[in-house]
Amino acid sequence: MNERIVSWHSSPSKPSYSPPPGAVDSHCHVFGPMDRFPFSPKAKYLPQDAGPEMLFALRDHLGFSRNVIVQASCHGTDNSATLHAIAQSEGKARGVAVVDPEIGKAELQKLDDGGIRGIRFNFLKRLVDNAPKDKFLEVARRLPAHWHVVIYFEAELLEELRPFIGAIPVPVVIDHMGRPDVTQGPDGPEMRAFRSLLEDRDDIYFKATCPDRLDASGPPWNDFAAAVRPLVEDYPERCLWGTDWPHPNQQNILPDDGALVDMIPLIAPTDELQRRMLVDNPMRLYWND
Repeated sequence: MNERIVSWHSSPSKPSYSPPPGAVDSHCHVFGPMDRFPFSPKAKYLPQDAGPEMLFALRDHLGFSRNVIVQASCHGTDNSATLHAIAQSEGKARGVAVVDPEIGKAELQKLDDGGIRGIRFNFLKRLVDNAPKDKFLEVARRLPAHWHVVIYFEAELLEELRPFIGAIPVPVVIDHMGRPDVTQGPDGPEMRAFRSLLEDRDDIYFKATCPDRLDASGPPWNDFAAAVRPLVEDYPERCLWGTDWPHPNQQNILPDDGALVDMIPLIAPTDELQRRMLVDNPMRLYWND
């Protein structure tokens, strides 16, 4: 794995949609720069550098005010790149870390001081080698009170993971709605299963994100909009949104971030829904201190 890949659009369009004041891009990443923040020896992909300067320039170009930077799997459990980006944000970014389950209280406190507000558990087998659920639960029980857990999985694992998710003692955020098959529509079996999970507890949030990953039809991703809009409308207090920039492993698609932003009114068609998804909900989770 020597070739470094580019997975982001070099000149994203200016969106027609204007986010409300204070809008948060609640799911994005940084890569490197590698000479300062090396990638993990276990990384499944090796991206070109996509550091905080690029991220914050995109934020301003798209009309957003803040970012939530999620630790990318290529950096493993070394959160230095994410912490560096948060420190460069002038208070406009918070983060989600990936940690060794054996992490101690002092290191958790350092992450908290650095702007981290949650940890991510990844169950995608193509990105991680193992996922020790018992160890994950142990570290979840030791998190600071204002943190949460982010979980990334594919729809086929949902039923297996439900007892684990139910045992997590802090709020939970599900990345990309657990990757349902949106071509099944809003009443398809995988979306119904996800709705059932949301009914298990009232502190499960979800990211209404990644049409480029979930809808192969391309912009304007009509299947994604049709399947996700009812979910946002029915759970307005629990939805989040993000670009997923710089789109890990999407090097064959290079999604236009401006087009992604223009999807927002298609899944959140009212001003109130947009404000909740882009401002109220992420502020509650990430700027809660």
